[in-house]
Amino acid sequence: GLPPEAVLAGTTGLAELAALVADARLVVSGDTGVAHLATGYGTASVVLFGPVPAARWGPPADRPRHRVLGATRVVGPDRDSAGFVGVGTHPTLDAIEIDEVVAAVAEVERVSGAVAA
Repeated sequence: GLPPEAVLAGTTGLAELAALVADARLVVSGDTGVAHLATGYGTASVVLFGPVPAARWGPPADRPRHRVLGATRVVGPDRDSAGFVGVGTHPTLDAIEIDEVVAAVAEVERVSGAVAA
């Protein structure tokens, strides 16, 4: 439902992406470079993990402005473990409910003061 000019996928360079993350009120992302940028810039975030748990690559647990959802243990040595082969969404990500993400966003907003004006 977003207007075309609001969709920046495929049109944003790395420096522009970093600036967007740095200036964002809150970032919701998978365990990707965007999530790491949010942690580095101190931008509030909700990060979705699977199959590798946040303890391995997530934001430090002592930073309440970052919330992690998803895998709590390593599912396997690689993406092909647990019957997952390359295309689609890993089952640990599929197990994250939308309500969990919305609740985590609300909690991070409350804790970090990242509420929209």
